[in-house]
Amino acid sequence: MSKPIYDLINELPQSGPTVLALQALDYIVPGEWQNITGFENMIVAVTGEIDHGMIQQIGERAITLYNDPAEGYQRAVWLYQTANSIGGKLGAAALANKLGESISFLSFLEHLTPKADKLQAIDFVIKVAAEIIAYAKINGIPGDGVAEFMGAVGDYGKESLMRLAALVCFDGIVPLGPDFLRKIEEYIASLVPNDLESNPAFSVVSSMIPGGSIAGQLGFVQQGFQSIKGWIGNFVSSRGITREGVVGSLKQYIDISDDKLDYVAAFLDATTNYFEHTGIQTIGRRLIERAIAEI
Repeated sequence: MSKPIYDLINELPQSGPTVLALQALDYIVPGEWQNITGFENMIVAVTGEIDHGMIQQIGERAITLYNDPAEGYQRAVWLYQTANSIGGKLGAAALANKLGESISFLSFLEHLTPKADKLQAIDFVIKVAAEIIAYAKINGIPGDGVAEFMGAVGDYGKESLMRLAALVCFDGIVPLGPDFLRKIEEYIASLVPNDLESNPAFSVVSSMIPGGSIAGQLGFVQQGFQSIKGWIGNFVSSRGITREGVVGSLKQYIDISDDKLDYVAAFLDATTNYFEHTGIQTIGRRLIERAIAEI
């Protein structure tokens, strides 16, 4: 069992690298994401409730739902946390005392090594797989959940939409460029089961990936990417997302150098945890919505 849901939400940072990076994407999904921290604050924000007795009832029911091993909320949290930790977090401790400040990017260059494009592509599709599986767990969907996820992704909003926007920008277009979808597709089409089996990211989350075997799990990862590729392409074009636009917006919040874009991606990978941060917020929102519906 992970930490209690109220601790997870209470411990979300109000500022710092992750929050600054997500704020830089507000121009892509304007007004969708608010950095709601604090369990009671989230109950009020989601429900509009101001009666303390009702707030307590909603909170208690949400906690009960989260703690129920028959539900999938804890497994979804684990997925968001684990997928988020794929790249490792260099420099996080050094950044802890710089919350809300401009972050010196160049001072971290000597500690960062940009990923090879193939590894970046694998990490991207594993995060897509984690998102699909987490959606299935949160919503109690049996099977692999791909069809149900694709039926719902068009209605994504709030923290969930911001998470996908960050995935597209921070793990796709910034490290791999404007043709990142083509690159990812080419890399994953050429993968063999051993490529996944030897990948540290996959080895951590493999227990949650459907398929029954490494070959079957590779098929699920490839299917997950193929299923969402069209949505991502439409999202990028309809929102006018460019590498230059993303980096330009980031520079308003974080001191980075746009002549080293491969290092920008490594910096974001090392110092932010957007997948976990917004994932916990998504689960908190779903729990609270379900709790008030059941009371």
